[in-house]
Amino acid sequence: MSETFKNGAHVRPRRAIERMEPYRPPTAGRTDLLRLDFNENTVGCSPRVTEFLQQGFSAAQLPSYPEYAAARTELAAFFGVSEEELVLTNGTDEAIQLVVNTYLDVNQECLLMRPSYAMYRFYAQVAGAEVYELDFNPDTLAFPLEQMLETISRNTRLVMLANPNNPTGGGITRHAIVRILERATHAMVLIDEAYFEFSGVTALPLIKDYPHLLVSRTFSKVYGLAGLRVGCLFTQPANVAFLRKGQSPYSVNAVGAAAARVAIQDQDFVTRYVTEVLAARELTEVGLDKLHLPYFASDGNFLLIQFGDRSRKVVEGLRAKGILVRDRSHEIPGAVRVTIGTREQMTRFLTSLREVLA
Repeated sequence: MSETFKNGAHVRPRRAIERMEPYRPPTAGRTDLLRLDFNENTVGCSPRVTEFLQQGFSAAQLPSYPEYAAARTELAAFFGVSEEELVLTNGTDEAIQLVVNTYLDVNQECLLMRPSYAMYRFYAQVAGAEVYELDFNPDTLAFPLEQMLETISRNTRLVMLANPNNPTGGGITRHAIVRILERATHAMVLIDEAYFEFSGVTALPLIKDYPHLLVSRTFSKVYGLAGLRVGCLFTQPANVAFLRKGQSPYSVNAVGAAAARVAIQDQDFVTRYVTEVLAARELTEVGLDKLHLPYFASDGNFLLIQFGDRSRKVVEGLRAKGILVRDRSHEIPGAVRVTIGTREQMTRFLTSLREVLA
C-alpha cells in the first residue's frame, strides 16, 4: 500500500456528485408540532393499519426476508392493473430512481418543470444526465403545454412530471398528458401522481396504449404511511421486466408491504379524509382572501401562498406558535407552501397567521 493511501487520502467521487448541491430536507424537531410543511396526512393512517401495526409481526416473520406475492396481487387488483404492470417500490423516491437508472444514461437529456419535486433533478444529476427545466407561467404558475411540446425533441430521453405539481399545486389534464405522450415518442414519460386522490386526474389507464408511459403512486400522502416508505410504479410488462432487473430484491420492508395491503381495504377512511381536506382547503382560501393574501389555485392537499418580503417572518412566527410550514421563496420569491389539514387545524393556522402578520 502506498503512503498516499496509508495517510487516508480519498478517492474522488464522480464529477456528477461533486457538482450537485446536497438535498437537506428540514425534518428535525417536528414531533408534537402541527406539521403543515411536507404535505403529509395530518390525522394519521387508517385505524385498521394502526391496529395491524399494534398486533405486530411474529418472531418467525421478522427474521425472514419479505415476500411480495400477496402484496403484488392485492395492490394490482386494487389499482386495476395486472401484476406484470406493477413494481412495488420504497416510496415514490425509489420509483423515480428506478426510472432514471433504467432509462437515463450519462449526458442524455431529461426534461423537467421548475419548480417541481426536487428528487427528479436529484436522481437525474446523480446519473450524470443533462437536465433541462421549463418554467411555469410566472404570473399564474400555469403549465406551459405548448412550450413543453416545442421543447421535446428526438434527443429527449426522459420527461418527469408531477400531477398535481409540487409545490405549485396546479394539475395537468389527461388531454395534455396524451399530447405529451404523442409528442415524446422517443422518450419515457413518468407521471408522478402522489396527490391523485385530491385531484382525481390519472394517466393510469393510458399505460395500456402507450408503451413509453410510467405512472407512480405513493402511500405517503393520503394513506398516512410516509414513515413506512411504500409506493407503486405502473407501466407495460416489458418495461416492468427491465425495472425489476435494476431494483434491489428487498427494497420494500415486510411491514410496509403488509400495511399497504391493509390500507387499501379502508377506502371509507380515504374518502372521509379527502372530503375533509377539500373542505379545509376552501376554508383556508376564504381566510386568505380576507387577509388579502394572494395564493395559487391547487389541485392537491396544499396551497402556495405569496407573502412577499414577509415569508421568513411568517415561517419563523408560525413555528414559534407550534405550526410548521415550508418556505419556498428560494424557488418562487416570497412563496410559502402550506399543507392543508382538517378544518380545525386550518382554523388554528389562520388564527396564528393573523397574529404573526399583526
